[in-house]
Amino acid sequence: MSKVAFGSFAGALIEWYDFFVFGTAAALVLGKLFFPGDNSTLATLSAFATYGVGFLARPLGGIVFGHFGDRVGRKKALITTLVIVGASTFAIGLLPTYETVGYLAPGLLVLLRLIQGFGLGGEYGGASLMTVEHAPPHRRGLWGSVPQAAASTGILLATGVFALVTRLPDEQLYAWGWRMPFLLSAVMTIVGLFIRAKITETPDFERLKKTNTVARRPLADLMRNPRPVILTFGARIAEAVSSNIGNAFAISYVAGHLAVDRTVPLNAMLVASALGIVATPLFGALTDIVGRRPVYLAGAAFVVLSAYPFFLLLDTRSTALIWTAMIAMYIFGPTLMFAGQATFFTEMFGPNVRYTGLSVAYQGSAVLGGLTPLIAAALLTTAGDRPWLVAGFLVLCGLATTWCVYRSPETLPQRAEGTAEPAREGTEASVVS
Repeated sequence: MSKVAFGSFAGALIEWYDFFVFGTAAALVLGKLFFPGDNSTLATLSAFATYGVGFLARPLGGIVFGHFGDRVGRKKALITTLVIVGASTFAIGLLPTYETVGYLAPGLLVLLRLIQGFGLGGEYGGASLMTVEHAPPHRRGLWGSVPQAAASTGILLATGVFALVTRLPDEQLYAWGWRMPFLLSAVMTIVGLFIRAKITETPDFERLKKTNTVARRPLADLMRNPRPVILTFGARIAEAVSSNIGNAFAISYVAGHLAVDRTVPLNAMLVASALGIVATPLFGALTDIVGRRPVYLAGAAFVVLSAYPFFLLLDTRSTALIWTAMIAMYIFGPTLMFAGQATFFTEMFGPNVRYTGLSVAYQGSAVLGGLTPLIAAALLTTAGDRPWLVAGFLVLCGLATTWCVYRSPETLPQRAEGTAEPAREGTEASVVS
């Protein structure tokens, strides 16, 4: 189990690093490099729009790799997604800027971001299933949280690397320093492929093959009963939105709008990510004790209650209070929900459509999460550079998630060993209310 969990963690870490490094770059440097002009706000909006483009491709990647993972196997799908994400991230580090090739530069950036998002669309479902389907039922929350910790580690690495390169003089940072975090992904991808190739296929999928119950049309079978997809989609919204507001948008807001030294929000996210690595398995283990829903509901409630205080603390421009706001929002908001999310969502679907179900629900809601920095920046401009509309948006998303989780079944009592259900029963098999 440790070997499987480490393999899933390592692969997921590389793909999360690749994705988060773009978000940090969008907040700090990509606007000036690829969307130059006199209006810095417009440049930032353009960079965040490119950031959001990657999320638009993720649902398609989720459908394609979900089908592939449910038909051919989890392992093969995961290896393919790693190659796609790693190669596209490395290529971003080689791109010419607007100053060199004009409008071709942002066009190529958008294209590579789409490819990157397409690959990542199949990552979450596969990494989740590799651990949860191997884990004993009474420890699924704990083991399922291990690859989830890769998200915090990915943010930590991406933010840490950028914290180092932003120490360069601006001339060197914009000339070559910004490329280094992207080029580093090549080494990480090679290591990840080596580790991921050694992981065995999950027992649940092997059982599906032996019993000849592999779904022929996973997406069609899944949509015969769309309720689990709708509930997991809604349950994901607050986690996706709060994560992007607390990370990418908050860094841009503090460093750009509030004119605070950019190392302050970057260092805050470094600490928050480090704490998230530790907190994620603890929160995951907690779901094995008290249930999936109570833990998830606590995270959604924190997002609702802390939305306005979060921006009040940022607006003080106090380093200590900015750190407090960003760390608390990250740990008790998205991390608390994300920790048990893989297990909670996996148990909502039968084995023969799990890859597709997880991917469609997760990546569909990821579109809103990816557009969040752009939406937040637009709301900030609309409100006269005051963050209250952004906070209101965060509250609405938190309430939507609270309702969906409340309407979802508690899956902790489930003790099935992953028996392969017929495709027609796969969408809501074995869920205990």
